[in-house]
Amino acid sequence: MSVATKHGLILEIDTKAVSDDGLFSGYASTFDVLDSHKEIVAAGAFTKSLASRPANKVKMLRGHDQSDPIGIWESLSEDARGLKATGRLILDTAKGRETHTLLKAGALDGLSIGFRTVRDRLDKTKGARILEEVDLWEISVVTFPSNAQSTVTAVKSTSFSELVAAINSARTSLKG
Repeated sequence: MSVATKHGLILEIDTKAVSDDGLFSGYASTFDVLDSHKEIVAAGAFTKSLASRPANKVKMLRGHDQSDPIGIWESLSEDARGLKATGRLILDTAKGRETHTLLKAGALDGLSIGFRTVRDRLDKTKGARILEEVDLWEISVVTFPSNAQSTVTAVKSTSFSELVAAINSARTSLKG
């Protein structure tokens, strides 16, 4: 499935790759992209953090909500494009099941990083803060990522009835 972003970028989403056990992958951050916070993550910004904190110690959250983790990250690595992340939702939790259903349906597909800045600089020509080194604390599944290219790239499709059930479940949990 192809998805067009507001910046005209076309992203290809594999609609067969989130497994029934909650495994999914994507890019939590991409390098050299100006995000909505006027920040650009430089290549190599995660190197020291990934060396000192294993993937399973970087929290997986939904919408940066620290009170309700939804899974665990199984692998995090930098490649030429950015920070590649593979994680597994904990399907024994309501939020994990709900997130899984929404990911499979394509209703939720953004990723966003939570971090502490270690080293940065201002690039006046780009009007942006360049993040040269960050201490990665968490990666969230989000509706609208700050970096339009930070998305889930492996998503399994689902039926319309499962999508309706997920939306109704989300609505119920928001009311409660």
